[in-house]
Amino acid sequence: MQDLVSILIPAYNAEQWIGETIRSALNQTWSRKEIVVVDDGSSDGTFNIAKSFESGNVKVVWQANAGACNARNKALSLAQGDYIQWLDSDDLLHPDKISHQLNGAEWGRNSRILLTCTWGRFFFGHERAKMVPDSLWQDLSPADWIIRKFMDRVWMNPTVWLVSRRLTELAGAWDARLALSGDDDGEYVCRLVAASERVKFVQEAKCYYRNGVVGSLSWRMGESADRLESLWLAMNLSFNHLRSIEDSDRTRGACLCYLQSSMWRFCQEEPAPLERFYSLAKELGGTLQPPKISWKYYPIKQVFGWRAANQAMRNWRRIKAIVHKEVDRFLCNKSARRTSY
Repeated sequence: MQDLVSILIPAYNAEQWIGETIRSALNQTWSRKEIVVVDDGSSDGTFNIAKSFESGNVKVVWQANAGACNARNKALSLAQGDYIQWLDSDDLLHPDKISHQLNGAEWGRNSRILLTCTWGRFFFGHERAKMVPDSLWQDLSPADWIIRKFMDRVWMNPTVWLVSRRLTELAGAWDARLALSGDDDGEYVCRLVAASERVKFVQEAKCYYRNGVVGSLSWRMGESADRLESLWLAMNLSFNHLRSIEDSDRTRGACLCYLQSSMWRFCQEEPAPLERFYSLAKELGGTLQPPKISWKYYPIKQVFGWRAANQAMRNWRRIKAIVHKEVDRFLCNKSARRTSY
């Protein structure tokens, strides 16, 4: 009998995308699956759209708004699967994603092998998603995976992971304290990787990450004091996960590298927040250089300070994302008109 795969979809105000996301889960060629959608108190039509898909293997529940981590934990509490497939409400799975990851493999619910895959970014037409390989696109030991994540500043979105029941239980729940950080998934996957025997990259499997969703966590928040505290906690926990499996010169060096590249985000005029950076660097056996900012924003920093320079950087990134999104919308509409003739 095939392993049961639970596809878990947390959703909040996702009426524009949720139908397409659920269909990508239903269209999986892996036949033994269940889909659990948790609406986290949406104020739009997300719940009604999701509810229209409800059936024997699709469960849709509503909860008062409690954040993405709590919505994921609620979905996990309802899951019966031997494997867990995380799927954000605006992302998509290729129809053969799960089949490629599980077919021909004797993994099973007790496996400690963490499965990942190819993924690409898109705005509207996932067929134009850009698949850009990085240093995580290969089989790796747990320590090497996290080291590369820190050293190369690369990541994998949650949709790539296919997680055995055993690994899911070893990792534990999503940490709601990290919701504001925007790196709750980064900390969680470090926990998964640290609990794994090895990370297996499946080249043939694919999924798609939707860029530039206005209203998402990363779009709504600036570098508030609460967010920075949450981000600091996420970084420290991630460092601990790596050092729990290997505490060596190379793992401490990777933590130092990540710490150095993250400093600029914490520059908000007051020097106090950076003292803990220097203290942690000393504990790791190294030192840090004062944070630097791109030459493009240096004049703003000199005249108005770090906070204004950081805000300018975020705004410019948002503007670029909006421009790319609108170009993709135009190309998607143009392609649709062409095929309708």
